[in-house]
This record gives sequence, C-alpha cells and structure tokens, in this order.
Amino acid sequence: MKFVDEAYIDIAAGDGGNGCVSFRHEKYKEFGGPNGGDGGRGGHVYALADASLNTLVDFRYSRRHEAARGQHGMGSDMFGAAGDDIVLRMPVGTIITDAESGQVLYELLNPGERILIAKGGDGGFGNMRFKSAINRAPRQKTPGWPGERKSLKLELKVLADVGLLGMPNAGKSTLIAAISNARPKIADYPFTTLHPNLGVVRVGPEQSFVVADVPGLIEGASEGAGLGHQFLRHLQRTRLLLHVVDVAPFDESVDPVAQARAIVAELKKYDPALHAKPRWLVLNKLDMVPEGERNALVRDFVKRFRYRGPVFEISALTREGCESLIRSVFAHIHAMHLAEQTQEAVDPRFAGTDGQAAGDS
Repeated sequence: MKFVDEAYIDIAAGDGGNGCVSFRHEKYKEFGGPNGGDGGRGGHVYALADASLNTLVDFRYSRRHEAARGQHGMGSDMFGAAGDDIVLRMPVGTIITDAESGQVLYELLNPGERILIAKGGDGGFGNMRFKSAINRAPRQKTPGWPGERKSLKLELKVLADVGLLGMPNAGKSTLIAAISNARPKIADYPFTTLHPNLGVVRVGPEQSFVVADVPGLIEGASEGAGLGHQFLRHLQRTRLLLHVVDVAPFDESVDPVAQARAIVAELKKYDPALHAKPRWLVLNKLDMVPEGERNALVRDFVKRFRYRGPVFEISALTREGCESLIRSVFAHIHAMHLAEQTQEAVDPRFAGTDGQAAGDS
C-alpha cells in the first residue's frame, strides 16, 4: 500500500533589472556618449533532490518562494548584478505538477538531481546598446523581463518509517493525532480504526518522519482474524515498530502483559523478520494511573514482559512524554538512513537506540 504526501506551493523567479539611460560626463568631453548599462538577470528557482528528506511537510509551513530580482543597470557602463537563485530541497521521488492544469512538469528521480523549475527574467538593455552611427545619443532603454511564476503541486508517494502496533483501544490513534498532522477517527470502543492512518511528524526544519497507525491486532491475526492482519505486510517496510500498550485498561480482569505477549506472538507467526525488526515499548495512558503508583507499575510490567529495550512512558491524551519519544524516534530513523546511504556502521552517537526483541518467553 502506498501513501501520498502532498503540498501546494507558489514560486516566482526574479524579474530582470531595468536598463539605464546615462551619458558620460567628463571635463572637456562635451559629448561623452551613452554609458547606461543593462539590468541584471532575475534569480532562478531550482528543485534539488535531497536524499536526506523523506516528506514534504516543510512546504506546508512555507508556501511562497520568491527569488531576488536583478539589479538595475547603472551609468559608467555598469551592468546590474544578477539576482540570487533559490534552491528548494525536496525528497527523491517528488513529482512536480502544474496545480492549474494538472500536467506533470518534472520528477526528481536521482539523489542530487537539480532541475530549473522557474527561469528568472532577462535584464533590460541600457542606452549604450542603442548607440549607432546615426543615433549617437540614444535615450532608449528597455525594462527587465518578468520572471516565471507558477503554482505547483508537489506529490510524494511514501511508505511509513514507523509503524504503531497494539491491541484495539491501546491509544494508537490518539498518539498519532498527538504527534503528527493526522486526524484519525477516535472513539471509546474497539476497532475504531478500519484502515491505516498516515501522519507526518515534524521534529524541526527539514527534520521529519512518517508514522502509520494500523488497525488493532488481536490473537489469531496472523491467520486472518480481525482487521489488522490485512496490514501486517505493510509493516515489513517500516524501519521501526512502536508497540503501544494500554497499562490502565478499564476492565481490571485484562492483563496488559498477556495482551502485549499476544501481539509479539502474532508478529513471530506472521514473519520472523518482522518480529526481529527494532521494536520499542510505549506504555500509554499513564494519566489514568495515580502518580505515586506509576513507577511501580512500569517496573512490574517490564519485568513480567521480559523486555530489555527502550521504554517510553507517555500519555497520548495529555502529550506527556511524547516529545522525548518523537526526538528519539527521529534520531533512530536518521541514523538508519545514514547507514543505508554510506553502507557503514551507524554513527556511534546513535548507538544503543535499537530495542531488542521483546516479550519472548
């Protein structure tokens, strides 16, 4: 299953500078002649395929992009300076379409590929350009040409970097709504999520990752029970799994540890490689537990679950602990991305972020 990340932007290349009408004035030179220079070229707008980016989220916060106009021509045979170009960094695979006609204009296929998407206007001519044997004192000049202006649609087919696992009502939909731009349906009954929800999590400028919330799993999912089994195969393409557990179920007879073990067992039955994928434990709904009892509850869960990886204690409803989770996930995704690019070991600054397989007993 492919998901689509979209953004709309308006771009404007720089206008060319105007030409100048000027005449040389020096002592004892009564007729110095024309010396008005041409205007400078307007700045171009380029698109650059950046392998370090994987979403278009930054373009939602910055929609209009304008290059500088060229400087006007000046006297003394001085031409105007060209306007500065701007480079828009986009993920590899971005499709650039005309927003009005729907025509596909460009596609960034290779890392480092640079495409001119809006050309700056040429500068106008100064009066020195019009000098001739019969027109020795021209007063003509031309204005600069306007730069290209376009409304564009950016489209990127993406796969989730992070997948959320958990039983129905574990709080996955609330979590993805708390940390991303996704707005899934949220209700207080099981099986609210009927199809995957995709969200882009923005950590900072040009720092983001994609997270997917799949329908809750139940025992027997690997054999086709419930809804989540339809989407287990899509989790195989994620880089990290977050196992979300409700540590404060309404039904006191429900054992969160038993439920968590059932999820792990279904992963192992479905695909051992999926089971071996980095998986972090996210203990949710701690706002439902009295503050004085939280530490003991978490320690007891981890001990009984026999888990040795990273543990995050959060409340998706109040966003408590979510910021730490987001930054840790981004560091892990970024480290894996660098390793894939260089085919070398992960930077030691990120060492130890991978969780070991948990819940095997």
